[in-house]
Amino acid sequence: MKQISVIAAIGLALGFCSAHAADTYPSRPIRLITPAAPGGTTDFLARLVGAKLGEALKQQVVVDNRASASGVVAADITAHSPPDGYTLIVVYHQHTVNAALNPNLPYKVLDDFTPITQMTAAGLLLLVNPSSPAKTLKEFVEWTKTYKGPLNFGSAGIGSGGHLAGELYNLMAGVKAQHIPYKGTGPALIDLIGGQYQYNFAGMAGAVPMMRSGKLRGIAVTAPKRLAALPDLPAMSEVLPGFEIVGWYGVFGPAKLPKPIVTKLHDEIVKILQRPDVKDIIAGDGAEPVGNTPEEFRKFLDADVAKWAKLVKESGAKLN
Repeated sequence: MKQISVIAAIGLALGFCSAHAADTYPSRPIRLITPAAPGGTTDFLARLVGAKLGEALKQQVVVDNRASASGVVAADITAHSPPDGYTLIVVYHQHTVNAALNPNLPYKVLDDFTPITQMTAAGLLLLVNPSSPAKTLKEFVEWTKTYKGPLNFGSAGIGSGGHLAGELYNLMAGVKAQHIPYKGTGPALIDLIGGQYQYNFAGMAGAVPMMRSGKLRGIAVTAPKRLAALPDLPAMSEVLPGFEIVGWYGVFGPAKLPKPIVTKLHDEIVKILQRPDVKDIIAGDGAEPVGNTPEEFRKFLDADVAKWAKLVKESGAKLN
């Protein structure tokens, strides 16, 4: 009985400490790591949500860009950080793609993290340089099939949604374009503007402003149907039936993040995603806010790992 009482007392003490930590959290700035360079979709969302999260929590949220190794460096830092809520990461589909591409990751893609919420879901935008002769999706397919010389596509990095969209296009259109990986959407689109390669399947938040400014030309979206925000752009499936790539963005903490802190972060981020001004910004870039529960997000991630594993196997995509 004495032993049981001691165990019970320890449990109560731990519960009190956890609750107290949530009550006082955050008491200092929060580091929000983003596995991408400034200017891309991941960075855009990190800064949009991070700024408003800082306002809500009355602490600064500092965005830390770690664009290297297809997100592995940023994820590794997060996975090995203390589970105290002061190191978080904005992740996207590349995180689960990495599980299919790289069997030697320095962390477990799901078990070494605490899912907090999925922020958005969106297709990608197929972009070309304005000097390209392709103005429609049918013209683009014909152009890439008959292109004279080296045909290349860029992406935000190896294993990114844009990388796999390009590999899927190779597979479905019967072309042999070579992949050029960059450290983020921003640098990749700058080189596309400069005519360094032929096309890019890019994240909406980084791509749409470039298209609307006339710096790049939008050809199609990879969502299963046309988007309300971009009604003039066809879905890839209208010409290539079955072509679909839908990406996601979310927030993780390290594994074993205390539930009261997870709940606090989740609730505040969901409130931000439901704000009319934030919803308008996200929708304007062709995405949808999500804001699911940590448990729902984990189930989604399990399914996503399986989906990307299948696509990587079928497309033959590799790390190099």
